[in-house]
Amino acid sequence: MTDNGTQFTDRFTSKAKEPSGQHVFDRECAVLKIEHRLIPPRQHQTNAMVEPFNGRMSEVIQQTRFASLAELKATMENYLKIYNDHIPQKALDHETPIQAMKKWQDNEPELFKKRVYDLARLDIC
Repeated sequence: MTDNGTQFTDRFTSKAKEPSGQHVFDRECAVLKIEHRLIPPRQHQTNAMVEPFNGRMSEVIQQTRFASLAELKATMENYLKIYNDHIPQKALDHETPIQAMKKWQDNEPELFKKRVYDLARLDIC
């Protein structure tokens, strides 16, 4: 999930005011099989959840010298797992993102294409 910055989307530079899916960021996400979602315009509360994560990730990257791209990738994946599984968020009533997603999926399963699961514990129920 990203904001509507020009580095992520062509939503506001196209005549239709809709993302074309041809922005370089969209194409790279497609290659990596990553679903790219944009926050709704003028929905600052959503952006307020995305920006702290991006800032923390940026700090991790800036504080570390990586010997290779593979090491950078492994560090980012590890931090993502820690963030999602172990760091409670005030905006989520002090639950981790995974706990909040599981609760949301229990309440509105029709919104989910895949089951939310905890990578740290690999729960199977």
